[in-house]
Amino acid sequence: MTVQLYNTRTRTKTAFSPIDPAHIQMYVCGPTVYAPPHIGNGRPVVVFDLLFRLLQAVYPKVTYVRNITDVDDKINQRALETGRSIQDITTETTEYFHETCVYLGAVSPTVEPRVTGHIPEIIQMIQTLVDKGFAYEKEGHVLYRVHRFADYGQLSRKNQDELLAGARVEVAPYKENAEDFVLWKPSTAPTPGWESPFGYGRPGWHIECSAMSSKHLGETFDIHGGGIDLVFPHHENEIAQSTACHDAPMANVWMHNGHLSVNGQKMSKSVGNVIIIQDLMHTLNGQIVRWGLLSSQYRQPLDWTQELVQNSHAALNRLYTALETLSDELWTPLSIDYQNIDTVVLSALQDDLNTPAAFARLHELVHAINTAVNAQDKFQLQTILLNTARFMGFLTVSANEWFRGALSIDAISESEIQDYLDQRQAAKLAKDFKTADDIRDTLRSKGVIIKDTPTGQEWQRAN
Repeated sequence: MTVQLYNTRTRTKTAFSPIDPAHIQMYVCGPTVYAPPHIGNGRPVVVFDLLFRLLQAVYPKVTYVRNITDVDDKINQRALETGRSIQDITTETTEYFHETCVYLGAVSPTVEPRVTGHIPEIIQMIQTLVDKGFAYEKEGHVLYRVHRFADYGQLSRKNQDELLAGARVEVAPYKENAEDFVLWKPSTAPTPGWESPFGYGRPGWHIECSAMSSKHLGETFDIHGGGIDLVFPHHENEIAQSTACHDAPMANVWMHNGHLSVNGQKMSKSVGNVIIIQDLMHTLNGQIVRWGLLSSQYRQPLDWTQELVQNSHAALNRLYTALETLSDELWTPLSIDYQNIDTVVLSALQDDLNTPAAFARLHELVHAINTAVNAQDKFQLQTILLNTARFMGFLTVSANEWFRGALSIDAISESEIQDYLDQRQAAKLAKDFKTADDIRDTLRSKGVIIKDTPTGQEWQRAN
């Protein structure tokens, strides 16, 4: 099966046709480093990490570029509010982001460019747009002439009336037209700035990604990704800048992950439901969070709830329980054998990252392992499950470490244990054996071993 990807630009899912099958190139918008990442920021991290892993399994070489935006008005505002230096804020927040990526099991991108390391390229691109008449200087600013780019709105499907309606809320006096956007803006101390032909200043947000992607991937590359909130105006403006500058398409496929809500509500400070990933590190194993973030197909909305967390935890417990008999030596190498990835899982992921289907297949493998009669067949299925789940970023520690490690995270009292046992007994009496097994696995993940005896359920702590 060939890789099928949904293209936001065309609104269709089609076979992926790379520019050069020997070398796939992908750019994904990374974080603006002004605050610690929240759970919504984690979704594109794991989605495009999984895409990177898939492409590596199918093609001989993949270059994955994910940027760090360390020049932005949000950073400047945070420095003003806290009295901290911009350097301190961007350095600390970048470290938080990298810790988040490790926690979520995301491999490092091939290249991770920063805006501050690409100012000459940004200035040169702006100059080219000015020379071509797509941009103009006014009062220390350089702005993009949106009306000069005939295809503006093709990605977001917004027409000129919609664009004007959104732009007329407050029109800056230096704009020729309300919809024009900033490429370069003047700076005064302590705001960071650089000397340029347009005066001392700093770049606008959109031009940064156009310049960095073209430097590291060329004028046209295969895939551009990001969150759905970036379609307009960020990605729309990137297309306008890059296409006008290079007289060539920017990217052939545009991919966007869906929104993430928390308990049915949009995440916001005013509601008080912002979940910082750093806080989750104290209570949840990162694999659980990764599973939850991938549990819905990436283009669909995802609601982060306690039920989702519990289901993700239980799912991983089932996988680990099926592999408990593997020796510790088999868990040690973390490298992936691409020839031993389950073909059903691989086909599901090649179908526009159909993670629900891939997860369903992992559970089918668990069932096959649990019902296998022949020891050799069971072992073969176990190695396929381990390798395939690791390919997807899971099962990164041994089963022994997984269940023992749960003790330090999920302390549980005897009264809580008894509540679980009562629920399990009720489920067994109702012949709801799936729920009974799930409760057993949940207790196992909390370091509690259940044993069914003729006189009832007995339990003990794992260590």
